[in-house]
Amino acid sequence: MKRFIILLISMAMLSGCAIGPDYKRPAIDTPASWRFEEKETRDVANTIWWEQFNDPVLNNLIQISLSENKDLKIASARIERYIGQYWVARAGLFPQISAGGSAGRNRISEQGSSPLTPQIANPADSYQASLNSMTGSWEIDVWGRLRRATEAARADLLSSEEGRRAVILSLVSFVANAYINLRDLDKQLEVAERTVKSREDSYKLFTLRYKGGIISLLELSQVESEYEQTLSQIPVIKKNIAQQENSMSVLLGRNPGPIPRGKTIDELMLPPVPEGLPSDLLERRPDIRQAEQALIAANARIGVARALYFPTITLTGLFGWSSTELTSLFTGPAQVWSWAGNFSAPVFTGGANVGQNIIAEAQHQEVLLYYQKTIQTAFREVEDALVDQKRIREQLDAQKRQVESLRTSVRVARLRYDNGYVSYIEVLDAERSLFNAELDYARTQGALFQAFVSLYASMGGGWVTEADKITVAATPAK
Repeated sequence: MKRFIILLISMAMLSGCAIGPDYKRPAIDTPASWRFEEKETRDVANTIWWEQFNDPVLNNLIQISLSENKDLKIASARIERYIGQYWVARAGLFPQISAGGSAGRNRISEQGSSPLTPQIANPADSYQASLNSMTGSWEIDVWGRLRRATEAARADLLSSEEGRRAVILSLVSFVANAYINLRDLDKQLEVAERTVKSREDSYKLFTLRYKGGIISLLELSQVESEYEQTLSQIPVIKKNIAQQENSMSVLLGRNPGPIPRGKTIDELMLPPVPEGLPSDLLERRPDIRQAEQALIAANARIGVARALYFPTITLTGLFGWSSTELTSLFTGPAQVWSWAGNFSAPVFTGGANVGQNIIAEAQHQEVLLYYQKTIQTAFREVEDALVDQKRIREQLDAQKRQVESLRTSVRVARLRYDNGYVSYIEVLDAERSLFNAELDYARTQGALFQAFVSLYASMGGGWVTEADKITVAATPAK
């Protein structure tokens, strides 16, 4: 037994190295600064940015989504699966010990071919107790195959955790964008209903004038056409509102239904532009960290594949007691034990081990390229969001001036019509231009807020951790 223990210690000392490359983060071509850098930025990437819109209803909707969203719950369940896989992989590093015992009584025939001697009890009792110090066999991890497999399983687990955090990032962004789009549609509906009311009044007035013989049927038809055209916009906007509410309900983990409203889109506050360097994304964005953990796992699996070329050493053993008397079961004479070591080495595998190494190397290269692509995509998303919010603000300022100008144009056109200088067609043209410009202005307002949501989402940051706390707090204890 002492030799067995010495052998275990010797084998453990041999297993100090692991075959395969140790992971090193690949060199990344990171820009020194953003292409469309903003002068006025603030260190707000780690704050709960959606609260800066200053709308308690939006804050509550995001909190509900973090508690009830089904995609987030699926991601959390997936983590549990990877935790189990990690423990399974790690278990191979240790001996598996099981305990067993038995007690029995049996009688054999006394009329058999071999007569029983008086010294043999019949019937006879038997008792056994044992510790199987390896269920099956225990592989001594000399070449690090099991440690590399455990390393890969741990990276898979961390990757799944980052995947869940990426779901949180996307979920918060989706809910914020959906709410902004909803308030944008609400304003479009308000503009359309206000315009319809104005044109309905004009249509009623022109109907009276036509009946009085003051205007022609042509003028009445033109007024009616504009009224009906504007009226036709309302069902479209209401349809979009209902579909947006249904989509948002699913994000909240609910069946389709109405969504509460808070501040109007005119009352929402624009958050500041968050500051940060391109290199910050490597630590801020969960999708990049998820891709890196996948790369770590693929790197470790190269070691697992390379270890297939080397011999494996396994041990089996048994320690216990066996006796015909229960009182003497745990005494020295009743002790039984055995141990054995097995050695196997690949001689000819028909190319199977070569194939496993090719697969591992190819998977590593594939994941490496995906990791690099994920980083480049992150850079592009931030650049797009930076230029988006910058140019949309310029567009919104121009559209605001356009709306003000068209309102003046409508007032002047009506005065000219009332004084008999122009036909009502000029008024209709001015009103039509104003209506379209007000709708465009409302859409651009929503696009500007959504550009800021995209900017915070693309930058990543500690706000994901703050959102994660809400998720953890809402998870029932096991």
